[in-house]
Amino acid sequence: MRQTDPERGKSPWRRGVLRDELVLVCPACQESGEWTAELESCSRCASVHLIRRLGQVECLDCGLVREPEVALVPAARRAAASLTASPDAALAEEVGRALDRLLGRA
Repeated sequence: MRQTDPERGKSPWRRGVLRDELVLVCPACQESGEWTAELESCSRCASVHLIRRLGQVECLDCGLVREPEVALVPAARRAAASLTASPDAALAEEVGRALDRLLGRA
């Protein structure tokens, strides 16, 4: 069976932000009534109507935009990470390999 695009209109799934990551909450989980308790809320208006896009967290009710929190990394892990390639360089290399495979480059 061929996959089709979802119907236009309001989705039964709800968005939220949890630990600075965008999450989708299914309709069954929304039935619990307390599904918003774990979601982050806006520091300005206390709304849980937040989204994460383009590396920022935005409140859809009041428009406040903030940078995500910086994850704390233990010193030993930071030292080990400094010995290896940066995540950006590793990602760029991985994308390059994927493009080579896709385009049939040697």
